[in-house]
Formats: sequence, C-alpha cells, structure tokens
Amino acid sequence: MLLEKIISISGKPGLYKLVSQLRNGFIIEDVTTKKKVSIGNSSQVSLLDNIAMFTFDKEVPLFEVFENIAKNNDYKEAIAHKSNDAELKEFMSTSLPNYDTERVYTSDIKKLAQWYNILQKAGYITPESFVKAEPETLEPAQEEKTVEKEAPKKAALKAEKPATPKVKATSAAKAAPKSTHTKKG
Repeated sequence: MLLEKIISISGKPGLYKLVSQLRNGFIIEDVTTKKKVSIGNSSQVSLLDNIAMFTFDKEVPLFEVFENIAKNNDYKEAIAHKSNDAELKEFMSTSLPNYDTERVYTSDIKKLAQWYNILQKAGYITPESFVKAEPETLEPAQEEKTVEKEAPKKAALKAEKPATPKVKATSAAKAAPKSTHTKKG
C-alpha cells in the first residue's frame, strides 16, 4: 500500500513520507515538494497508519475513511479544510456515516479533509493505493506435498548434526569468593 509510511509531525504543516531511519532520527520527504530533510528522535511523529476515527461502535482506521472519501469524490479533491462547520460535518457524515459526533471534533474533520487533499494532490489517492495485498495461501494438495518434501530434509539435517553435550556449572564454581581483599587494621 502506498500510504503505509506517511506521517504527520507535530508543529510542522503538511504530511511526510518516512524514507529511512538514522541512529538519532529519520530522513523524511515532504509528500508535495519531495524535499528530503532529517528530523531528530525528539520530534512528535504520528504514523497515519496508526490513526483511527471514532464511530459509535468501533474505531475505523484513517485509511478506510480516506478510501470512503476517495470513492465518494471519484478519487478527486474533497471539500476544503477551511469550509464552514456545517459543510465539514456534512462531509464527515457522508464519509463515515456513523461517526461519533461527540468525540470527533470539527478540528479533526478539518485535519482529515486537509490530509486527504494533500495526499490526493501528491498522487497518493488512486484506486490502486487502497488495494490490500492478500497473503499467499497454498491449496490443501500443495500443502501436503510441501510437508512431505520437508520431512526427509529435516531428518537428514538431524543425522548430519552431531549432538553437543550439555555442561552444567557446579555449585563449587558458583560458591568461589569474588574478592580476596583483607582488611588491615
């Protein structure tokens, strides 16, 4: 998924993509300008993948809300984040119909619209960006063949590997004094 490494940094406008990790921070890339900079570990970073919106019965991951917005707007730009409160609440109710109106504030809806539009302008909002990679599964017949082939290999490996003796430390070695200093008077 294209959206996995997108972050928001407290105190910095816009969204960023994690490029790599340094010993004492990260290299990030602005999603709109593609300019790379480094930030320290002390920066407050929020991975968009870990953010969710409240509904009355559960928390919905932010990317699912982005997907709903994208489908409602044909993957085009959504409402401006500077729209009035009534328009923003209408936008939210179409994007996430059962959102918790007491726990999702207007400022959250503004941030949602702003982030969506930033990602859309940067080319991250496409039908392909929401396709989830399916885990590979083996058919039962293939699975049995794989197990049959692996069993002889494991037996051969055990036969080649010599047994190593296990040694226990004796209690006499443990009881040896750590220091031989004597007190002079």
